[in-house]
Amino acid sequence: MTIDSILSQIDAEIARLTEVRKILAGSSTATSTSGPRKTKSAPAKKRSPRVLSPEARKRIADAQRKRWAAQKSKSKKEA
Repeated sequence: MTIDSILSQIDAEIARLTEVRKILAGSSTATSTSGPRKTKSAPAKKRSPRVLSPEARKRIADAQRKRWAAQKSKSKKEA
C-alpha cells in the first residue's frame, strides 16, 4: 500500500463518519462545527465519608510507623 492510497482511505472514512454524525445529530445542528454540545448533567452526588474500623486504622498506623522506622534507620546508616 502506498501512502497516497492510505491517505485516500482515511479521507473517505472521515467523510463517511462526518455524514453519520450529521445524521445522528440531526439536521439542525449538522452544519455547526463548534464542537460538542454542552448538555445539562445531573448534579454530582456527594459521597459519604469512608469510615475505617479501629482495627484497620491500627494496622495502617502500625505499617506507617514501621516505614518511618525503616527510613530513619536507613538515614542513620548513611550518616
